Amino acid sequence: MAPTSDKWPIPAFWRPVLDAVGDLLFARRAYPTVPLSPVQSDAIAAARVFCILGIIYVHAWTGVTWASLIQNSDSAQGIFRWTFVELIGRSSVPLLGMISGWLVASSAMRRGYWSFVSGKARTILLPMLLWNALALAIICGLGWTGSIRAPMPQNLEWAFDEIVGYATFNKLNVHTTFLRDLFVCMALAPLLIRLRTSSLALLAAITLAWSIFAWWFPLFLRPQIPLFFILGICARRYDGAERVAALPFAYAALPFALLGPVKLAISIWGYQLGREQAELVATIDVGMRLAAALLAWRTAVALTSTPLMGMMRRIEPYAFFLFCSHMIMIWVGGQLLGPLAGRMGTPGYPPFFLIQPLLCLGAAMLIGRFLTEIAPGLASLLSGGRLRGEPRARRILATA
Repeated sequence: MAPTSDKWPIPAFWRPVLDAVGDLLFARRAYPTVPLSPVQSDAIAAARVFCILGIIYVHAWTGVTWASLIQNSDSAQGIFRWTFVELIGRSSVPLLGMISGWLVASSAMRRGYWSFVSGKARTILLPMLLWNALALAIICGLGWTGSIRAPMPQNLEWAFDEIVGYATFNKLNVHTTFLRDLFVCMALAPLLIRLRTSSLALLAAITLAWSIFAWWFPLFLRPQIPLFFILGICARRYDGAERVAALPFAYAALPFALLGPVKLAISIWGYQLGREQAELVATIDVGMRLAAALLAWRTAVALTSTPLMGMMRRIEPYAFFLFCSHMIMIWVGGQLLGPLAGRMGTPGYPPFFLIQPLLCLGAAMLIGRFLTEIAPGLASLLSGGRLRGEPRARRILATA
């Protein structure tokens, strides 16, 4: 059978089948997207700042082993730490993923595939590789000299995986899995934004099951990230951001208020439950994160009309730089400064724990400004193009 045309080099028998599959999966026309309003632009800036500051609590220096953290979860300082980790730290990631999906629903439609993906490689993938390489050099280098305690490379494969993150979670920059999976989402985004909502719902259901049952497939290391990304695309189609912004604050906070104490109790007292009923705990975790994203966006919108918004605008250009660099600061600064305050369990630890995000932010802003002055090209590379004096609206769209 000859091809039906030069533009469709497929046997005629298969063309109706492919047309039917295309009609089932893909929309015939692009879904309309409304441009960002000034309030939404400000809310995105605010959300990025306080979400990334919150993430630092998850990785904050404690001075004790993981086994000791688990054994002392129900101590006063253990409950204090888990409250910040679960209710602020781990609740911050979902909104960042949803914002990325929400923005990409518009930006990916306006550009060719390779132009779009190469742009994301410059603003997401390249900074991830550079920061992972820096972490390997700085942290393992100081560990080799005995200045700090750090995992040392076992072989070249270990070092390569630590930089690329192709199959396992990082040991040093534990947070850059988010960038790795986000870039894969971006590579798939031009396809995802053309899918029917029913097809996206099916993919969301698959990634939800993937998250709950902890299936392993190296396309994504954390399947919750594509789940939130897909939900962000759907939110852009159906005015989700606007609907949440219009909610009374108490309504937006209600799901979080109901699920937060449950998730916190599991983290403090439910270690054995997590091992025996992993699927149940994972389901609660996903629900908690979605509730947190709802509340976080409503909070970000509320912040846009407060005096704090001016400060958020000044900090936002450094937010990505802070996200990428904070684990190096914690590995090094935590071990050098932490003993002065005391490790977890000592009286001086709670204040030090509370200010760790602010210390990392201050260091990131100082280093970022210094690099912008003396090596603007390097500052641009390490910040994914965000520290080079561009208008804030353009920087926001750069991460769409």
